[in-house]
Amino acid sequence: MGNVQCVEDTSTKNQEIVGYGNKCAVEYIWLGGGKDQYFSGFDIRSKTKTLSFVPTSVDELPVWNYDGSSTEQAPGKDSEVLIKPVAMFNDPFRGAPHKLVMCEGFHPVTKEAVPGNNRSACEAVMKQAAEMKPWFGIEQEYTLFKPGEETPLGFPDKGEPKRPQGPYYCGSGDAVAFGRKIVEEHYKKCCAAGLTIAGLNAEVMPGQWEYQVGPCEGIDSGDHMWIARYIMQRVCEDHEVAVTFDPKPKSGDWNGAGCHTNFSTLGMRDPKNKGKGAGQAYGEIIAAIEKLEKKHKEHIDAYGEGNERRLTGAHETAPIDKFSYGVANRGCSVRIPRDAEADEFGYFEDRRPASNMDPYIVTRMIVQTTCLPAPA
Repeated sequence: MGNVQCVEDTSTKNQEIVGYGNKCAVEYIWLGGGKDQYFSGFDIRSKTKTLSFVPTSVDELPVWNYDGSSTEQAPGKDSEVLIKPVAMFNDPFRGAPHKLVMCEGFHPVTKEAVPGNNRSACEAVMKQAAEMKPWFGIEQEYTLFKPGEETPLGFPDKGEPKRPQGPYYCGSGDAVAFGRKIVEEHYKKCCAAGLTIAGLNAEVMPGQWEYQVGPCEGIDSGDHMWIARYIMQRVCEDHEVAVTFDPKPKSGDWNGAGCHTNFSTLGMRDPKNKGKGAGQAYGEIIAAIEKLEKKHKEHIDAYGEGNERRLTGAHETAPIDKFSYGVANRGCSVRIPRDAEADEFGYFEDRRPASNMDPYIVTRMIVQTTCLPAPA
């Protein structure tokens, strides 16, 4: 699925290119090797290639390269890293017919994935589980900060807001909603890019918001999420506002930021397979969750940096060292929606991933643990 064009595009190589001197600008986007680049929690890099035609698929795009010694992915004496386009989207900043492309980084000689490229391993697992049709819906929480400060939007310059957390959740009005222009612009640009973005809402802390990507199948989930994150950083750049995906951006009695990952296979969500017995839809949901319990620490270790500050057992989280699941319980590690229990088919929500998690890692591990045979 790596070469799937994610949006319908009727452009051709012969299409007239307007603006930019009859050239097509293609933004190559990849993940660097930095852990916490410049506050946001991610290391998303990009640069522009000029083409004299409009590409209709990633197969038409050339492999390019960059200086890996400047991205913590290669030594200076052997610094070249190749980037291969793997997923293409409309460019919502430059407009049609320009493109955004997600890329993978490889060593030019060994062809091995460089540090930061977790997509290759994810795609291999998704191909193994393709017949099960794994679907993901990912809820990305993030926090907008005043530029150059350690203060979220909506917080006073000193001290705490007069209102405790709560009224900000899905709130409206300038007393409780902060940064909506940025949020709306991000949403519009994600739609224009062709991302599968399900919606958005304000969260429980001032300046904290969420958007949802999905449902996406297999590797598409990670591709769409990383492009949505790139678009968010670009929009905030234009508005001169900082965005952080830190899982606990504000200490004290405030919720952290997660990246709850909703998951199902065809067998779990097919109403024709409803039932609580072994092999039936709800039975498969429970069996998958029990497999996750056995690998709890392994998943926690890979579910994001700084997650121990968030998963405390308070603020709608389960303690980081304990696994639990329940119906409609947001204090559990894994939540089963009430409808799924009542209907006896559906999906479950893994609430453990931090807001700065890598979706290629998290989706791969969920599929590997719940869908594939355990390694011998």
